[in-house]
Formats: sequence, C-alpha cells, structure tokens
Amino acid sequence: MSITGKSMKLGDNINTDFIISGRYKFAITDMKELAKHIMEDIDPDFSQKITPGKSIIVAGNNFGMGSSREQAPLVIKEAGIVAVLSPQFARIFFRNSFNIGLLLIETDTSRIGEADELEIDLVQGIVKNLTKGIDLRIKPLPKFMQGLLAEGGIINYYKKHGELKV
Repeated sequence: MSITGKSMKLGDNINTDFIISGRYKFAITDMKELAKHIMEDIDPDFSQKITPGKSIIVAGNNFGMGSSREQAPLVIKEAGIVAVLSPQFARIFFRNSFNIGLLLIETDTSRIGEADELEIDLVQGIVKNLTKGIDLRIKPLPKFMQGLLAEGGIINYYKKHGELKV
C-alpha cells in the first residue's frame, strides 16, 4: 500500500480542540460542515489549503492530546487528509483514528518541511520525502490495524467479516 501527498506542517502538542474547536463540536453535527473549521484556531485558512486525497498532516510530538471525542479524527478524515505523521500520538486519539480508518504513522517528522512531497510505503515501512531525497523509517503497523484501514474502519471491518479477527 502506497500513499502520496504534500505535507501540511504543524507543531507539537496539537490537541483535539485545535483540530476542531469546542465551540463547533456540539453546534454542528454535519461532518462536511464541521470539516470546514479544521485547525481554524491555528490557521483560519487551513481547510482551504487541503487538497482532498493528497494532503498529509505532519506534526510534532503528542498529536491529538486532549478530549477523547471522536469528532477530531472524523473531521481530519472528512476534510480529505490521507494520513497524519507524528513521532508520538495521544493514546485515545490513536485508537479512535484507526477505528474510523484514518492512517496514523509514527516517525521522526523533524526533517519534513511544509509542502514536501511524500510517499508513504506501508509494506516497506518507509516515508520517502521526495522533495529532500530522504527516507524515514516508520513504526510498523500490526496486520489487524492494516486490515481496519483497508476496510475503512472498525465498523466496515465488522460488517464485512462478522467479527473482529485480532
């Protein structure tokens, strides 16, 4: 499985309220509408900079910290982000993301800049920074989590297989 796209660089400690502000979490229930407000407290134009199916968030440490609401990963996926790279994710955010089929990659992101062309190769376990000509090793994903991603999340996986084959 290979994914390509351009990086959208963020810093450390991006919490779920930065991903989608608390002022919208309960006021807007339509995910398409909610996705228009992604990262708006960090960059009011963030949603307009996303190329659906070709944008990859590249963050520092502790991405997804804060509340455990599932809206944060749902908004990222709905906005068209294909993956999020970070050296370390908050535990609940990590689990929620795989449950909905959002690809998270743990890797050193310090050598990735804004708008770098990236290719993620899950089979080889490498993120290729095509802009800078460097390869970054990634933490391998267990087969079960790869299956969740392939099916688009845990609900789709369960519908297809009738059980969770861990």
